Amino acid sequence: MNKFIGCILLGGCLLAVLPLWATETDELGIIKKNYRNILMLSAGKADSLQADFIRIKPETEMSDQMVVELHQRYPFDLDKIKGYLKKQVADGSWSDINYADTKRSGWEPKLHAERILELAKLYYAEGTDYHRSEIVSRVIHSALAYWFSTEPKCRNWWYNQIGLPKTLGAAFVLLEEQLSAEEKQAAIKVMENAKFGMTGQNKVWLAGNVLIRALLQNDGQLAKAARDTIASEICTGRKEGIKDDWSFHQHGPQQQFGNYGLAYISGMSFFSRLFQGTSYQFDRQQLAILHSLVNEGYRWIIWNRYMDVSSLGRQFFHHAQVHKAYGLAFAAADLGLKGFPKAGNLLVGHKHFDDSDYTVHRSKDWMGTVKMSSNRVIGTELVNEDNLKGYYLGDGATYFYVRGDEYLDVFPFWDWRKIPGVTSYEDVAPIPMAKGMKTNNKTSLVGGLSDGQRGMTVMELNRDGLKAYKSYLFADDFVVCLGTGIQADTTLCVTTSVDQRLKEGELLVQTKSGWREVIGKESFAQKELRFFHDHTGYIIIGKDTLVTEVGKRTGRWCDFMKMYKPSIVEGEVVSLHLRHGVRPKEARYQYLVFPGSSKEKLEKFDVEKEVIVLRNDATAQVVQVPSIGKGYWVAVYQKKEIVVAGKIFTPEQPGVYYVEHTVQGLKKKLEAPFKLK
Repeated sequence: MNKFIGCILLGGCLLAVLPLWATETDELGIIKKNYRNILMLSAGKADSLQADFIRIKPETEMSDQMVVELHQRYPFDLDKIKGYLKKQVADGSWSDINYADTKRSGWEPKLHAERILELAKLYYAEGTDYHRSEIVSRVIHSALAYWFSTEPKCRNWWYNQIGLPKTLGAAFVLLEEQLSAEEKQAAIKVMENAKFGMTGQNKVWLAGNVLIRALLQNDGQLAKAARDTIASEICTGRKEGIKDDWSFHQHGPQQQFGNYGLAYISGMSFFSRLFQGTSYQFDRQQLAILHSLVNEGYRWIIWNRYMDVSSLGRQFFHHAQVHKAYGLAFAAADLGLKGFPKAGNLLVGHKHFDDSDYTVHRSKDWMGTVKMSSNRVIGTELVNEDNLKGYYLGDGATYFYVRGDEYLDVFPFWDWRKIPGVTSYEDVAPIPMAKGMKTNNKTSLVGGLSDGQRGMTVMELNRDGLKAYKSYLFADDFVVCLGTGIQADTTLCVTTSVDQRLKEGELLVQTKSGWREVIGKESFAQKELRFFHDHTGYIIIGKDTLVTEVGKRTGRWCDFMKMYKPSIVEGEVVSLHLRHGVRPKEARYQYLVFPGSSKEKLEKFDVEKEVIVLRNDATAQVVQVPSIGKGYWVAVYQKKEIVVAGKIFTPEQPGVYYVEHTVQGLKKKLEAPFKLK
């Protein structure tokens, strides 16, 4: 029988194609070959995306599996390799790894597994003196012997069942021909820590590890079962996984674009290449779902290869916005999808992810986002000592981007009670722990309305004795931010953060004599204030005091991401926040944000003409922006008739509406009733 194997090129990778009469053994063989080709390609692929990525300085402390795998794309660091060879001790361990580490995130013994994979790739890579080197081979087998004999275990199940088998499994596939019978059995034992089960991306990870075991055992039936389990998660509408609005959930009703969702799309792009040319390959419908997840979901949250802060989940790692954006760009490219440039926006529009209480607005020159929570959607999570200070991340957080790096690595310098856009208590006490449903906002009155290009996002805030009604209207050149009904019975001052970002140039305030620089900490009590910083303008309207802070701050990554070693870092921050006082009753605010603007535009902006706020109270918030339409954007928090520009509007239920005057009266043009629960 003719066993000729053809080849195809997919995602820049030469993959094999089997004839229709291929046997089960042939199929497993070609999947193994594809696996090895993909692994080796990641160490040497040269294209513009790869060239851009390797210019980024590599991280020295990593916990995120996506970042670990992303770093495998860097060219071999031969000086580091020499250190591996030098520092390995007689028993096969490395002297610079803490094998007694008990951390649940950033567990150090995993470095041992990562080095085995790196050395395995180096052994087979051409172009270095280490190609099929006996020294490298001895180090690899010694490292394997140490692992197999000591069987290190982490307190976090994820490492034992997913992370370690995933990393070592890749090495086992590469090294299969080099493994002795005893080593192969020990390798299979490692892979047996992963079994079918769980949901969402955890289910995919586990099945992927079972697939590796099947390849090592040449078990076609088990390989098919693993493939089918993986493919079973290519669907929408389940409690976890891809949602109908093309967001991604894991750990309950919680938006996980940058964490589990990114691992999902990256993994699926890998399996798409791995199975290509065999009966295991994904069908057209499955590929269409993956393409839609990228195009209708992920494409919205990336700006100039920076991921939105609100999409990071609990993973506030160093350079996370950059690494996660590149991880997505590589996954999309592997699926044959482009369109994630370093500069230049290819997507303009406004989208509210209703399943995730999350809004993204993209103009030609800037992007803005809002992240909320409700009794349907969890705002954030604290897991494995990640995100120790993120309690307020789902309380109406807003971020505005022109370049994309406005908030890059600002987290050690943040006042985490003043996350941009959030209304909260000012306090020196430790921030509450964001565990499970505790981070939910106790209300159904959260939602958003979009006409495709603009939109209004609104929320009732009801947490820890603090209540407020907050709305965000995104126009073409600015965002109208309203707050009302702010009340709390506490001795703590209530504040609303306007922005808190890295300092890039001067913070300027407009005075009667012109613009002047704001230095240090200042308080302002005028009825209308105008500020400008880093291509972004702010107009603050109302009687509450505005406080600005400009200057150096120090902090530690380990204070909110426990995996990092204690080390003080320094940076400069610009912060603006409103003070509503102690025990506020019906306090309110109004401010406008102008991303991608200029001092000249800010000076000329006529607030009374351009932004007409007809109502801002606990019943409704009503705004008209003539430059984007003659109608009115209406947020209704109570089911009762209201008056809009002299006409009565009676909503069927609380929600967000866009209405216009007609000869018959007010007419609803768009509506998004709240999902009452």
